[in-house]
Amino acid sequence: MREFLTLRDFFARHKWRYLAGIACLLTVDLLQVFTPQVLKAAADAFEGGVITRALLLRYVVALLLLAVGIAVGRFGWRFFIIGASRLLEMELRNRFFTHLEKLSANFFNRRTVGDLMAHATNDIGAVRMATGPGIVTAVDSVFLTISGIATMVYTIDLKLTLLALVPMPILIIAIIHFGREINRRFRRVQESFSNITATAEENLNGMRVVKAFVQEEAEIEKFARQNEEYIRRNLFLVRVWGLFDPLMQWLSGLSLVIVIGYGGYLTLLGRISLGDFVAFTSYLGLITGPIMGFGWVINNLQRGIASMARINDILHEVPDIQDAPHARPLPEVRGEIEFRGLTFRYQPDLPVVLSNITFRLPAGRTLGILGRTGSGKSTLVNLLLRIYDPPAGTIFIDGRDIREIPLADLREIIGYVPQENFLFSATLAENIAFARDTWTEEEVRRAAEIAALTEDVNGFRDGFQTVVGERGVTLSGGQKQRAAIARAILKNPRILILDDCLSAVDTRTEEMILHRLEQVLAGRTGIVISHRVSTLERAADFIIVLDQGRIIEAGTHNELLRRRGQYWQTYQRQLLEEKIAKEA
Repeated sequence: MREFLTLRDFFARHKWRYLAGIACLLTVDLLQVFTPQVLKAAADAFEGGVITRALLLRYVVALLLLAVGIAVGRFGWRFFIIGASRLLEMELRNRFFTHLEKLSANFFNRRTVGDLMAHATNDIGAVRMATGPGIVTAVDSVFLTISGIATMVYTIDLKLTLLALVPMPILIIAIIHFGREINRRFRRVQESFSNITATAEENLNGMRVVKAFVQEEAEIEKFARQNEEYIRRNLFLVRVWGLFDPLMQWLSGLSLVIVIGYGGYLTLLGRISLGDFVAFTSYLGLITGPIMGFGWVINNLQRGIASMARINDILHEVPDIQDAPHARPLPEVRGEIEFRGLTFRYQPDLPVVLSNITFRLPAGRTLGILGRTGSGKSTLVNLLLRIYDPPAGTIFIDGRDIREIPLADLREIIGYVPQENFLFSATLAENIAFARDTWTEEEVRRAAEIAALTEDVNGFRDGFQTVVGERGVTLSGGQKQRAAIARAILKNPRILILDDCLSAVDTRTEEMILHRLEQVLAGRTGIVISHRVSTLERAADFIIVLDQGRIIEAGTHNELLRRRGQYWQTYQRQLLEEKIAKEA
């Protein structure tokens, strides 16, 4: 049960709801315990021949009042306890999502989206069942069983009660054994469901790739195999439950056989009255449900424990990147960037990605970065954004170690356009204005104009109110890139990073965007990563060339050409490619 300690704050805040619900539940149980006494009195009156119409009416009215009280009480415990479990479900889901938002990028490299979705749906649902209906059934089962047995002992017959409870020790042993097995098997079911969710999510997001490579049948077979495994593990769980439930019913039936046999015998001997026998069988029927309910409680509680353990695994994850205790915002951001001997690897046992990176970019200037694929260009800017944490004392903004700047403040002053652009399933305007709490359509239009997107938008039926679909599926690659550029521009950052974000546009559009970006970058600090030398020539004041994580060349465009190194070779090759393309 220690798994539920994560929710102790919720239970503390909502204890009165649970206490009120339990009070209603106990009231219902007391009224149910009293009902057989009315039946006993009526049966004894019939047997004694003293029943009258008025007395019969009194018993009927008493039973009706008891029924009304039970109905009101049942509404009460449903409103308070089941309502509280729904509030817990909402709070736990919000808490889970909020925690995911705070976790570092490295966490999502280890976990699939489908697995996290399974946690947010199935697992949270299982926790709700344990903390709502599970609590109701547990309290109901314990109280009704104890009160029913006590009433049978003190008002009817001790020996008969003891005989009726002969199967109880077997029941307790079964509950303990089957409960542990249900927990173990349910965790495996949830893991299998996570795999199914992950495969479905990947295929829906990657449908174009699946179709392009004609892999529909292969993916269908893969999904079918995972479903078969999910069914197999569910059947593995159901076998346990399938044995447990009939065993509970058999033990309850055994108690009933004992009561009918021995209780009928005592009635015939006159040791108990007919009313006692009717009341006793009513009590036995009353506690049979709660006794069987123990099995349901154990099943749901074990499912809830297993699911809460899986959720806790996520909630107990500590973000790799956090604000330093002494972090404080920059009083006035100028935008000077400096790297001092940066060496970085993603994990201690992995190869070095960047080695001894050292340069200084004055505020208001633009740095160009050129390098082959895998040379560390994107890693360098990800470290500047603290998507991954750099070693202390290696990256500075305005002379301050970025690890000493609050994360929110650091990322607020930087506008970033990554290689892989992500658009939400919202309108184009909402995607462009994503980083702003308040904005006008005119501001969106100006940002789109700089990104050379306005002409495309004018061709859309709903203009900037066009819903772009999940991940921007209705837009071309170039349109998505330009929407991401407009998003960064509208943010109005002090530092602007463009990570190879013009690769999907033609040279004429690129020239247009670069011309307009000159005005945007004026007075700002910029970093432009590109495979095209022509882009860096136009946009950058200073250029570094990366190769295998090292800076092998640095200087202005003209200086690098004079050195006839890798930059010059790349420049010559691209000139030749352009010439061939024109002649073709």
